[in-house]
Amino acid sequence: MDRNWTKHYPDGVPAEVDIGQYGSLVDLLEESFSKYTNDNAYILMDKALTYGELDRKSRAVGAYLQSLGLQQGDRVAIMMPNVLQYPVVLAGILRAGFVAVNVNPLYTPRELEHQLSDSGARAIFIIENFAETLDKVIDNTPIEHTVVTGVGDLLGFPKGLVTNFVLRRVRKAIPPFQLPGHIRLGRVLTMGAGMKMTKPAVTADDVAVLQYTGGTTGLSKGAVLLHRTVIANLLSSEAWMKPGLNRRPIEGQLTFICALPLYHVFAFITCSLLSMRSGGVNILIPNPRDMAATIKEIGKYRFHVFPGVNTLFNGLTNHADFAKLDFDQLRIANGGGMAVQEAVARKWLEITGCPICEGYGLSETSSGITCNPTDTDAYSGTIGLPMPNVDIRILDDDGNDVPQGERGEIAIRGPQVMAGYWQRPDATAEVMTPDGYFKSGDIGIMDERGFTKIVDRKKDMILVSGFNVYPNEIEAVAVGCDGVDEAACVGVPDRSSGEAVMLFITKSDPNLTEKDVRAFCMRELTGYKKPRHIRFVDEMPKTNVGKILRRELRDAAIKEMSA
Repeated sequence: MDRNWTKHYPDGVPAEVDIGQYGSLVDLLEESFSKYTNDNAYILMDKALTYGELDRKSRAVGAYLQSLGLQQGDRVAIMMPNVLQYPVVLAGILRAGFVAVNVNPLYTPRELEHQLSDSGARAIFIIENFAETLDKVIDNTPIEHTVVTGVGDLLGFPKGLVTNFVLRRVRKAIPPFQLPGHIRLGRVLTMGAGMKMTKPAVTADDVAVLQYTGGTTGLSKGAVLLHRTVIANLLSSEAWMKPGLNRRPIEGQLTFICALPLYHVFAFITCSLLSMRSGGVNILIPNPRDMAATIKEIGKYRFHVFPGVNTLFNGLTNHADFAKLDFDQLRIANGGGMAVQEAVARKWLEITGCPICEGYGLSETSSGITCNPTDTDAYSGTIGLPMPNVDIRILDDDGNDVPQGERGEIAIRGPQVMAGYWQRPDATAEVMTPDGYFKSGDIGIMDERGFTKIVDRKKDMILVSGFNVYPNEIEAVAVGCDGVDEAACVGVPDRSSGEAVMLFITKSDPNLTEKDVRAFCMRELTGYKKPRHIRFVDEMPKTNVGKILRRELRDAAIKEMSA
């Protein structure tokens, strides 16, 4: 492909980045440990973990794992929220030559059993808050070694003891569990410190991470991310961010707000690894849904980079205390995971003075592969341009390129794309074209400059009397109605039209009525797009990253209508 879009890149962003400068992620991590030894790498509840401490503790974790007799390439699961233990364990797994399996700590027993069994993980590091879930299924999994930790374990004395005591005894946040034979992380660190870790011969083509998809279309699948795959995305993202970071001088250490979960590919790359590559510090936010606590925590720092999703940006901008923060050093706000709505982007810019640069990526592409320029305040309503090393095509159902400006499936090729789904050649074949493009399942339109607009997921499209209705469009219109906080649109069965549009709404104005919403939609939407049904709800079901779960809403709606 000719990649005409590179003509519209911000100054200084190359069309290609050299992904061969590191032999593996291990080389990248150890370079940072050496260069930034005395600098802070992560901060949680005012407790800092330096690069030097991360080096020593992760080496101890790696040595302990090797002492168990695990073989290079064995999978080790991490089931933790944003705590200091996560980067320690992740680096230890990779440095010892094993494969990290990121696990959502809020998984149900069924979901956890599937992921551990599917990945073949032989060991797991788990936060004790969720050990009860593992207890229920561990006998049905290949797990042989379990390491348990408490939230306060790396917070130092006395804060760590107090934190664990409050969670265990006061808040009763730790359900009872057994997990026979488990060992505590503190013991692992002590034992590992006295052991020698053998540095394995890890190559760029070895598997680094199994990043499981959300599983909205059935059982979740593990995207196989090689060391070079993650490095490619990391270095491409770094190159893309530089124009934004260079707009004005940065004071102090580059500071990232990490309010997205580290086990999710977005934060895993954009917060954790990108920060470590640049010698930055991550401010860990374990529970961003607590807006008041989140604002209080980030208010302690002059931060430069703030990745987030639309729901997080929306929640913060609607909290009275958020506007009181100091945004003088904020240079980049990355938006991803879902569409950033114009009203939210406008309000964020008004409050912070920093635009939301919307991008796009998937687990299968190691996070972001398109993004809007970081050196402009303009809201484009698109996911931006393909980033360095990325090729994108817009395909019809037969795999042919659609004419420019027409809808089609976004297909991606580049070193950032996964090697395939773990032990699922059938599923891999379904999403890969013969010439190596990954078919995303997202419907997009690319303009003459290369900017792409997502109009929806293939499976979310609603067919009303033969006309295609795309929920993103309906939702974007609905949130423009005064009194609407969030909107979600789904298709439900309808006798006359096949499907009908159902709109779910959370209110910011308690006096908002269905009549108000209908009148607004009547003005803004053509006939077949207008919601046939409107439901007010107290809150939307969401993933931990903040994406609204349309499937849950649709299932509930169908159940209600058939009752």
